[in-house]
Amino acid sequence: MKVMVVGGGGREHAIIRKIAQNPQVEKIYALPGNGGIAKDAECVAIGATDLDAIERFAKENAIDFAVVAPDDPLVLGLVDRLEALGIPCFGPEKKAAIIEGSKAFSKELMKKYGIPTAAYETFTELPKALAYLENASAPIVVKASGLALGKGVIIAQTIDEAKQAVIDMMQNAKFGASGSTVVIEEFLEGPEVSVLSFTDGKIVVPMISSMDHKRARDGDEGLNTGGMGTIAPNPYYTPEIAEICRKTIFEPTVAAMNAEGRTFKGCLYFGLMLTKDGPKVIEYNCRFGDPETQVVLPLMESDLFTVMRKTAAGTLSFEDVRFSDENACCVVVASGGYPEQYAKGYEITLPEEDGFEIYVAGASEQDGKLVTSGGRVLGAVAKGKTLREAIDRAYQAAGKVSFTNAYYRRDIGGRALKALEETK
Repeated sequence: MKVMVVGGGGREHAIIRKIAQNPQVEKIYALPGNGGIAKDAECVAIGATDLDAIERFAKENAIDFAVVAPDDPLVLGLVDRLEALGIPCFGPEKKAAIIEGSKAFSKELMKKYGIPTAAYETFTELPKALAYLENASAPIVVKASGLALGKGVIIAQTIDEAKQAVIDMMQNAKFGASGSTVVIEEFLEGPEVSVLSFTDGKIVVPMISSMDHKRARDGDEGLNTGGMGTIAPNPYYTPEIAEICRKTIFEPTVAAMNAEGRTFKGCLYFGLMLTKDGPKVIEYNCRFGDPETQVVLPLMESDLFTVMRKTAAGTLSFEDVRFSDENACCVVVASGGYPEQYAKGYEITLPEEDGFEIYVAGASEQDGKLVTSGGRVLGAVAKGKTLREAIDRAYQAAGKVSFTNAYYRRDIGGRALKALEETK
C-alpha cells in the first residue's frame, strides 16, 4: 500500500517510523516531511496547508491511505477532500476538527453536555473583555479561540497582565485571526495530564497517558513553547482517575460530538487538569500531540497502521490496542533563542548507537548534511523499565546530539519522579 503522511515535524517522524513496521506498507510519502524524515520516507515539497496540491498529488500517485497529522489541514477540511476522492484517511472531517479549531466551540460543547471544565466567558469585542476583567481575580487564563501553535494560552498572574494579553490578541492581532475571539477562564490547579485516544466515533480507546513540559526553561520558567519534552506514563494518572475520565469526559465527549452531527474519527487528544474537585478538561486537540506522540507510540505494542485503518473504517472495536508497561522519555533539543528569535543552518551531528530514537522536527538537508531549520530541532527518545531509566537514557542520547547553540531542559520528568517518590 502507498501511504501519504501530511506534516513535517517530530510527531510525523514518530508516526512514519511506526506505520513503516506494517509489512503491507510498501511506500510512504511525507508532505512536506523534513531532512530527518527523508531517511524513512520520500519527502515531497508540498506544504501541509496547500490542499489543492496535496489533492493533486494523492490522485496522481494513487495513494491508498492518508494520515493527516497537523491541526491546520484538519481544520481546513483536507480529510473531507481526500475522502471525496475515495482515499480513506486517519483524521477527523472539518466539522469535527472544530473541537480544536475553535476553543469557543469546545467550551460551549462542554457546558451543554456537562463535561467538567473550567468556568469561562467568551468575547468577540475588546471593550467587553476588558470590562469583564475589571471584576475578575488573578491568576486567570486568556486563550485565543483559534489555532496558535500551542502558544495562544496566557496564564496571567495579574489582571493588568490579563488585559494586555487580551489587547495583544484582539487589537494587536498577535495570533492573527485566531485571537479575534478570546476565551477567559478560571485558573485551575493540579497536575496536568495528556491523554491521546483513538476513536472511530463509536468507541474511544485511550492511549497511555503522558506529561508535557511546555515552558522553555528549567523549573517551568520562561515562555510557553510547543513542548520541550514528555514522559509516559504520567504517574498522576492512576487507574481510578482513568476510569473517572472515561465515564465523565472521554465517552461523553464522543457522544456529544455525535449528538451535534460532528462524528469524530481519528486521534482525539484530551488535555486534563487533575483538580481537587476531580479531572477537568483544559483543552481538546483534534490530532496526535507533539511531543506526546514521541513517547506514546514507542510504547504501543499493537500495529499502528492497522489501528488507523480500523479507526477510519469505523471498526475499531474489532482491534485490541495494547501498550507495554515500560516508560518513555523525550528530551527536545532546540535552537538557542527558541521560542523567540533563533539562527538556522547549523550542521547537526546525531548519535549512531541503537537503543533510542531520534525524531527530527526542525531540520533540512543541505549538500548531503542535516542542518537546523526550526526552533524545536529534534526529540531524543528512550524507553526503560523504570521512569528513571528512561529519563537517564534519553538524556544520554540528547547529550550526543551536537549543533551550534543547541539547548534543552535538564529537568524533563523531574516532577514525575517526585510524584512517584511521594506515592511510595
